[in-house]
Amino acid sequence: MPLTRKQKWRINKVQSEKIARADKAALKAESELDDEKEYQGIVITRYGQRQLVEDENGIVFQSVSRQNIGFSVAGDKVLFQKTKHDDAIVTAIYPRDSELKRQDKLIAANIDQLWLVVAIEPHYEFELIDRYLIMAENSNLPIGIIVNKIELSTNKSKTEDDFLNYQSLGYDVHFLSVKKQINLGFFKEQLVNKSHIFLGQSGVGKSSLINSLIPDLQLRVNEISSKSKLGKHTTTNTTIYHIPSGGDLIDSPGVREFQLDSLTELEIKSGFKEFRALSDACRFRDCRHINEPNCAVKVSLDQGKINPNRYQSYLNILA
Repeated sequence: MPLTRKQKWRINKVQSEKIARADKAALKAESELDDEKEYQGIVITRYGQRQLVEDENGIVFQSVSRQNIGFSVAGDKVLFQKTKHDDAIVTAIYPRDSELKRQDKLIAANIDQLWLVVAIEPHYEFELIDRYLIMAENSNLPIGIIVNKIELSTNKSKTEDDFLNYQSLGYDVHFLSVKKQINLGFFKEQLVNKSHIFLGQSGVGKSSLINSLIPDLQLRVNEISSKSKLGKHTTTNTTIYHIPSGGDLIDSPGVREFQLDSLTELEIKSGFKEFRALSDACRFRDCRHINEPNCAVKVSLDQGKINPNRYQSYLNILA
C-alpha cells in the first residue's frame, strides 16, 4: 500500500531531524579536534548517529562522523581524528569488500564468512538449510555449515551422509559438539584472520558456540556498553568481538534467523548453484525447471546428478 502524503511528510521530517542532529554533533566534534593527524580504525558497533571505533592498538573511541561521508556500520574500516575529550570523529570510510543486508538495510561490512549453525536437536531440515544458502549466494558471501550437538546422533554415518551433497557443491561442513568439545580445535583454526557471522534457528547452540570461542564475552559486552554509555542496549546491536584464538565474530541478533524476505524467483533459482551451472543448457532462457521441455536441470535430476531433496526444497520455496 503506497504511503499517504502525511506519512511521507512525517518520514522526511524524522530523517531531516536525525541528519540535523548528526551534523550538529559532527560540527561540535570538529571544533574540539586535538590535532589534524588521522588514524586507522574499525567500527565495532553503531548506535543511532554514533559509533564505537577501535584503533590499531585496541583502544575504543566514541565517535561521530564528519558530514556527508556516508553511513558506517560494524566492520567498516575508517579513518578518524581524535578530539580533546578522548572522543573521535570519523573522516572517511574505506571501500567495502563485502556487505550484508536485510530488506535492503545494511547490517555489517567486510565479512569474510557466514556460518549456518544447525543441530541434531532441534533436528536440521534441508529446506531451511537451503533457504539460508540461497540468501548467502545472493549476497555473494561464502557460507559454511556447522552441525552441532553430534553427541546426540544415534547414527553418525547417516548424519554425515546427509551433508555429503552440500560438501560436493563446495560448502564447508563441520560436525561439532560444543558440549563434549568435539572437533572444536580444528574449527577454531578455520576462523583465524577472518571476520565471521553465525546464523541459525534458536536452540541449535549458537550462544554456546560463541561463548566457547570467546570465554570473556560478557566482560567485553560490559566494556562496550560502558563506553557507549547505553548500558546493555548495545547487546541488541551488531557488534564485533575478537576471538582470542584468532579472527573476529560479528554478533548480529538481527540476522541470526535470516529468511528469504522478498527475493524474486530469478534470485531463488540463482541461489541453487547446481541449477545455475545448467541454466544455459535449458531450451528456454527463462526456464523455471518445473514443466518446461528440454530442461537441463530436470534431465540432471532424472539422471541422479541433482539431489532430490534440494530439488524438492526448490519447489517448496517457489510454492
